[in-house]
Amino acid sequence: MNLFQLRAFDAVAREGSFTRAAERLFISQPAVTGHVKALEEHYQITLLRRTARRVELTEEGTRLAAITRAMFGLAEEAQAMLEANRQLLTGRLEVAADGPHRVMPMLALLRERYPGVTVNLRLGNAQETLAALLGEHADVAVLTEIEPRKGLHLQNLCESRLCALLPVGHAWASAREDLPLAALHQQIMVLREPSSTTRRTFDKACIKAGVQPRVLLELDSREAVTEAVASQLGIGVVSSTEVANDPRVVARPLAGEGLVNQHVIGCLERRRELRLIQAFLSLAAGL
Repeated sequence: MNLFQLRAFDAVAREGSFTRAAERLFISQPAVTGHVKALEEHYQITLLRRTARRVELTEEGTRLAAITRAMFGLAEEAQAMLEANRQLLTGRLEVAADGPHRVMPMLALLRERYPGVTVNLRLGNAQETLAALLGEHADVAVLTEIEPRKGLHLQNLCESRLCALLPVGHAWASAREDLPLAALHQQIMVLREPSSTTRRTFDKACIKAGVQPRVLLELDSREAVTEAVASQLGIGVVSSTEVANDPRVVARPLAGEGLVNQHVIGCLERRRELRLIQAFLSLAAGL
């Protein structure tokens, strides 16, 4: 069994691209292609399908990727342990987050402290971010309203409150006090998709308070909600930590029960002692 071939396949499986796999391994793209081709020819098996946009795993490739991810993950842990006394000058950190606003200050501080560290950031919704962490596609993840589970280390980061997002000329936009949740009863609203954490928190609070907003649009991004509100299509709901710096809209904190979200940073418990992950957790704690 050729470990160079397995390492090349593992990198392609993780990155979904021969080019990014080559960058990950610091070798040429033809070398990666050659290693994977030799592996497939030697064992007479098809592990990858090449499409116009990306590389996809076959059923056999998916099974092998689960093995190589664990195998090379342990090798990385062994290397980290052996190099524990070395300065943290270089390295690569895979970060996943359910939004850019909370993670960017951490990345800025990481770059300031450890300029030689390369970061790959994955942005997605709450489910995608958790799946990236559990599937070992991310070393650390910034998550919202995540339940504790075995094998997962979670560290509190901050709290946020839901805010009503109003067009700048709205009658409520200039008021100073918090906006009662009850004021949104029968108001026309533009909201995130039902699976988003912000939407789930808002829906639960409304049900508990007996508030029934009129949902005109369901949108799949914070940016789309901001644009809809700016176009006066309805009132939106955003997290206090994700308010856009946009002169066309105004955010007003909502007053009521169940309108607060807890944000955490997490990693797999067995990888918690890796120096680069430790450094990132420490930076997050300082913020």
